[in-house]
Amino acid sequence: MRVAKKNGDPVEYQVGARTVRVSSPDKPYFPDRGITKRHVVEHYIALGEPMVRALGERPTTLKRYPDGVAGEFFYAKRVPKGAPDWVDTVEITFPSGRKAEEVCPTEPAVFAWAANLGTFDFHPWPVRRPDVDHPDELRIDVDPPDAAGFSDAVRVAHVVREVLADAGITGYPKTSGGRGVHVLARIRPEWDFIAVRHAVIALGREVERRAPERATIAWWKEERGGKVFLDYNQAARDRTVASTWSVRGTARATVSTPLTWAQLDEVHPDDFDVLTAADWYREHGDPHEEMDATPFGLETALEWYDRDERDHGQGEMPYPPDYPKMPGEPKRVQPSKARTDT
Repeated sequence: MRVAKKNGDPVEYQVGARTVRVSSPDKPYFPDRGITKRHVVEHYIALGEPMVRALGERPTTLKRYPDGVAGEFFYAKRVPKGAPDWVDTVEITFPSGRKAEEVCPTEPAVFAWAANLGTFDFHPWPVRRPDVDHPDELRIDVDPPDAAGFSDAVRVAHVVREVLADAGITGYPKTSGGRGVHVLARIRPEWDFIAVRHAVIALGREVERRAPERATIAWWKEERGGKVFLDYNQAARDRTVASTWSVRGTARATVSTPLTWAQLDEVHPDDFDVLTAADWYREHGDPHEEMDATPFGLETALEWYDRDERDHGQGEMPYPPDYPKMPGEPKRVQPSKARTDT
């Protein structure tokens, strides 16, 4: 007599021209919600088309939770062993100078295959092959502190929208899947990572000026004063944010969801999860679909950066601690410790 496997027998899905085999489909991934691996795989199959639009041709890090949300996770920055030959790859260069072959999604089946490996989030680089050194996507991460919430991030995101517009750029919002908001914009791939990061710093400084009681780009937490942080270092090489439609490692299995600016004022991040995001897409479509139609330039934002450096002495800012020392970077030490050491 055949005994059924604990987490279900393997199943196969036809995703476009590919057959994707999913092992242990009933394995609990989000036990508090009764959400299994099967649910996550089917979420990515349902949203494969808009995800290819958002992630297609981008080097993508897989954030994997092989034992579900209650277990440990890790970032897979190299192509997993045993990947099918139809999973495309692209070579990337880390800040250290080391290189690696990373997953480069080109078709919907890639997302289902990765979900079978326990991938919840897809973290694409802001570049596309064949040019992986010049971003084509500007990303502003609006990150509220623990004492604030989604509504605080939304208020600051609207200021981000205004500042981007004054710089000649159209921004597109999405929920982060947590309490934050990500604002994306398509840009011409004419600037390297350092220049794009400088543009984000300049934009963040302008947001800070317009909303000084709410927003900050201070790198050190002790200097933020409980304000919403605009994480400019997400624009640095090898720093990424979760893609649109990515499942996040929250107990609720929330999904980072693209929105219109009007919708942003009406929703809550918990509205979008593995069980509801596909229905939302079927009803509302993809509000970011038109983003590729008009890439914008960074000339104005970079003029602001030069102006701040020249007129206000506001130049380069600290990089993340694991980066090599960068040209023009100030001391990478938190202010209270620096004062103590003097």
